Amino acid sequence: MHKTTILKIDQVTHDVKRFRIAEPEAFNYTVGDATEIALDRDGWREETRPFTMTSLPEEKSLEFTIKGYPEHDGVTEKLHQLNEGDSLLLAEPFKTFRYEEPGVFIAGGAGITPFMAIFRHLDKEGKLAGNLLIFANKTSEDIIYRDELDAMDGLKVEHVLSREDTAGTHHGEIDADLLKDLVPDLDKRFYLCGPPPMMEALEEVLKSLDVEPDSVDFSD
Repeated sequence: MHKTTILKIDQVTHDVKRFRIAEPEAFNYTVGDATEIALDRDGWREETRPFTMTSLPEEKSLEFTIKGYPEHDGVTEKLHQLNEGDSLLLAEPFKTFRYEEPGVFIAGGAGITPFMAIFRHLDKEGKLAGNLLIFANKTSEDIIYRDELDAMDGLKVEHVLSREDTAGTHHGEIDADLLKDLVPDLDKRFYLCGPPPMMEALEEVLKSLDVEPDSVDFSD
């Protein structure tokens, strides 16, 4: 495990924080990679949880965008209680997603995090065109990095809110009817990341729409 330090903490939404962390030496990662993080505290060093880097490899520090779950009182909630200057433990990076071609990204809540580095990289390269993000959240207050995503040139963004009916967004769940409406041509690559129940439901929806299983990517 690499021992490192928290450089900066920002509030992104009411329950999501962005952590800037000093990048350890020889920590080589690729866009779409994640790592395991542990608290550098007695009783917690073996309690690791996976988080995706939302920064790009060429940046001089690592960025993690982490949602807190107070009801669990686990690693994520303990992370939310840390301060700038506190130390963390990082494992070696590992692969989650690899961008292969333009397609449809479907994210639920904090499931947007593996896609952020991909979008930022494509945005920097001017290669976002042809990609659609369907982003599901409970309310507009839960949308992580909304302004940044909506401003990305070439990325089409559709917001789906389950507990709020607001102009400019879709209300309800991501079902077959909504997908057919938003993606008239289903012969595309799909990238999916979100809570397990949502992923299982989407898998069934895509199957019912005869989307080829080979063209659907879940995180590894």
